[in-house]
Order: sequence, then C-alpha cells, then structure tokens
Amino acid sequence: MSREPGESRRNAGSLRRSLDWRAVGQRYFAYNFFLRQLFGDRVQKVSVDAGFTCPNVDGTVAIGGCTFCDNRSFSPSRRLPRQSVADQIDEGIRRLKRRYVCDQFMAYFQPATNTYAPVERLRPLYLSALSHPQVVGLAIGTRPDCVPEPVLDLLAELSETTYLSVEYGMQTMHNASLDWMNRGHHHDAMIDAMERSRGRGFEICVHIILGLPGESHEQMLECAREVARLNVDSIKLHNLYAVKRTPLAEQVERGEVQLMGRDDYVRTLVDFLELLPPQMIVERISGDAPGDYFVGPAWCLDKPAVLRAVQQEFERRDTYQGRLWGG
Repeated sequence: MSREPGESRRNAGSLRRSLDWRAVGQRYFAYNFFLRQLFGDRVQKVSVDAGFTCPNVDGTVAIGGCTFCDNRSFSPSRRLPRQSVADQIDEGIRRLKRRYVCDQFMAYFQPATNTYAPVERLRPLYLSALSHPQVVGLAIGTRPDCVPEPVLDLLAELSETTYLSVEYGMQTMHNASLDWMNRGHHHDAMIDAMERSRGRGFEICVHIILGLPGESHEQMLECAREVARLNVDSIKLHNLYAVKRTPLAEQVERGEVQLMGRDDYVRTLVDFLELLPPQMIVERISGDAPGDYFVGPAWCLDKPAVLRAVQQEFERRDTYQGRLWGG
C-alpha cells in the first residue's frame, strides 16, 4: 500500500532514526529497506536530465570537468536524445518495469549539477517531475558550491510537500585529492553547504569515492569519521573506476593511476561502514558503468559478486555498520 507524499515527508526523519535494520538480518542500513518502510512498497529512481552543466566545465571555477567524469556513463538519461522531463520519466519507467515490479518512482535529477541555475528555471523543472502521477519524491544531485540561499529556500519549500533527497558530491575530505580531480572547490565548501542545509526538511546525502590516487587507507577512514561528524542522513559509496574519453582513463592507460582491487575495496568499505552512525542510510556500496563506456577495474561489472563479497566480509568479521562509531 503506497502512502501520500506529504505523509512520507513527515515520517522520513523519525523513521530513519527509529528503524532497527539489524533486527531483519542486515549488516548495514540499506536504502531499499528504508524506502520500502517509508512508502509501503518498492521505490525505484528514474533518471532525469534537465540539461545542466557544471561550474568546473563551463569555466566558472575550472574547465574540463572532473577527472573521472563522463556524465553519459553515469546516467541512462544522458545516453539518449533529451526529451521533456515528463517524457523522460515515462520512458525511464518503461525501462525499469522490464526489470522490477514497481509502481512508485523517485525522479532523480542525476547528470551534471542540478541546482546550477536560477530558481526561476529550477522550480518548473522540479514541479514538472512531481506532477507525474507515479513520482513520489525527488532526488537532486549537486555540488556543495552550487547551493546559494535562494536555491536552498526552494528545496526547503519543496520538502514541505514531498520526500526530497539532495545529493552532494563530497567525494573526499582531502583537498589534495579534490585538486587532483579538478573539482574546483575544497572541503570547506562542503562544510559550508552542510551548515546551511541542515534543518530545512530535506534529506542530505553525500557521495564518497574510495581508492583515489595518493589516499592511504587511514585517509579514507578519516573521510568516514568526517562524514559521521557532519551527521548527514545518507551516503553513496563506490570505488574509483575509469570510463572512456576521460583524463582518468588516459592516466590508467599510461600506468599513472592504479585502480583499487576488489578485495582491498571490500575490506576498506567495511572498515568505512563500521565508523558510520547506525542511523545513516547507505544508498550505494558499489558503482559501475555500461560496458561500452567502461575501462576498469573489471570486477566492478559483476555487481552481485561485489555485494556477496561485502556480505561475506561482514559475516567473516561478525561486524556491522556503526560498530566502531564514536557518537
């Protein structure tokens, strides 16, 4: 039985804090479990491309974009001719229904920086997605340096009537790594965005990449402690992987960057999750790209095997998310 969006919005925070995911045999607080409890049934994200760019692409803070980024590889919507928001959602739902039994969907403004425009442009795009009868909420991917106060006010307004998750590309807390990836901002931008985003009614999600060149195991765990300190609502984690026609792909080909092996990644991921608060939702623990875009590492493409390896590592240690959290 589905629930009204307003009810889901009101219940999201208290539900996140109260769910006992270990009681159902989970080792970490999985997003699918949370959404099913929140909406009463399965919810799938449907990707929407609103045609945005990024400030490190258009020259505002840098040019060339992030070292690892080709948005076409990350988003199904950007691999197709761009349609209206409504048509993209319809097409995305048709694709998802071939794989899942699902009647509720979250419109995911995914490729590029989806708050990088004036409010006058953003509002009708978001409202168009919410007007779709099968859309029960929004997820909006952005950067911490692209949320001025008027945009945050708009997001807060939307969160009064629907479930809204704002996904910030933190990637890492280490400024040297942010410089390497041509991010165009440092970690202080993330801290500022969090301080200004809290208490506005929407869920705050952060993206983290493990295995960045030059980052030690301990530095990656420092990121875990920082994410815990920031006290965000949810997190997406994946290893650094390379896709074609990116500076990273060229660096991998020249042997300048070594991509993380699966065993190393799995151990690091479980170490990371042990340090996170138990009430922090884990939206993703692995990532990949379509085969025609993908460079490596090859193990990324077998997602079920990665998930099994993570579960086995949890069981081998008899551990769980939050076991070493110091909160």
